[in-house]
Amino acid sequence: MIKCKVLFLIESFAGGGAERVLTTLVQHINKEKFDVTVCAISGGGKYEDVVRENVKYYAILNEPVDKNRLSILWYKVKHHLVYQWLPLSLVYRWLVPQGNDVEVAYVEGFTTKLLSHSVNKKARKYAWVHCNMQMDHWTTSVYASLDEEVNAYNKYDKVFCVSNTAVKGFEKTIIGVRVKRGTLYNPINSQEIRNMASEGTRVEHVRPLLVTVGRLEHQKGYDRLVRIAKHLVDDGFKFELWILGVGSQEADLKQYIQENHLEECVKLLGFHTNPYKYIVQGDLFVCSSRSEGYSTAVTEALILGLPVITTDCSGMAELLKDGECGIITENDEGALYEGVKRLLKDAVLLEHYREKAVERGNDFTIESLMKPIENILLG
Repeated sequence: MIKCKVLFLIESFAGGGAERVLTTLVQHINKEKFDVTVCAISGGGKYEDVVRENVKYYAILNEPVDKNRLSILWYKVKHHLVYQWLPLSLVYRWLVPQGNDVEVAYVEGFTTKLLSHSVNKKARKYAWVHCNMQMDHWTTSVYASLDEEVNAYNKYDKVFCVSNTAVKGFEKTIIGVRVKRGTLYNPINSQEIRNMASEGTRVEHVRPLLVTVGRLEHQKGYDRLVRIAKHLVDDGFKFELWILGVGSQEADLKQYIQENHLEECVKLLGFHTNPYKYIVQGDLFVCSSRSEGYSTAVTEALILGLPVITTDCSGMAELLKDGECGIITENDEGALYEGVKRLLKDAVLLEHYREKAVERGNDFTIESLMKPIENILLG
């Protein structure tokens, strides 16, 4: 049987949700039907080893092992060559794996820009968008103008977004894209998540435990979440909040926690390859994001049977069935505070959403989520 040769191009495996989802995808794609290559522009990252174990893997830029001056200088020169100095048509020809039947720019931004310069005329080309462009049009830093971004997307055969809301956001923001759009939900391995969650030893806690996981970046809203925690403490609530993840806001969050004497109730637990053994211990999962495409973390919380409260981001209505399976608040600090306070005060309501989470979590199976992706890749 002739296999379909597929290339996934991603910027890095730095530890975000999209990177984790691609890792799951390459673990579970049908290896009898697909010959997969993953190319990262920047090597290293939390999931690189897992990807390498499952498919062909290549990194364009690898940080030097020897931290001497010459090695560091050469790495910086190569970085500038790829991102600034060389025409992207040459970067594609010289550095991106060739000869594939399908080419996928797995995350919006530079990967989409680079792969739009593909000269592989036989390959079907797909762009995969993992955010709501209307809420977080961060790719303006990648392109010289909106016209340049539109022209890049018009080089693809189809654009896929991770939720219906993200499709609408794309259409309202990247105006002028002529190619078809569609929705492809993130593949999640629910059984593996449940198995990994059972590995940990449960920590006994009397106070309600709030948990969340994600990159410590502005988009995720952890700055407002720790302010909500301070407000709740001032109002006399007893609880604990675990935040799992790393990122550029870590120092600021630590400083706020220390200055406001929140060390006993707010814990920054860092990055863990198995976050599920911590998440499963929670009484409530809180998503404080300012924007999302389709939240992997909320999906995983539902799989683990946690009640969910989230700000109104892209994909949440689909995930929580318009609020039937969890609480969706307005996307601001005050509304999220009121929602969390309501659940901390009402144990019956919290249990109701726990039951709904268990029901909804059963809808996510790796088989059902991989099938449409494989059908698309096969054409």
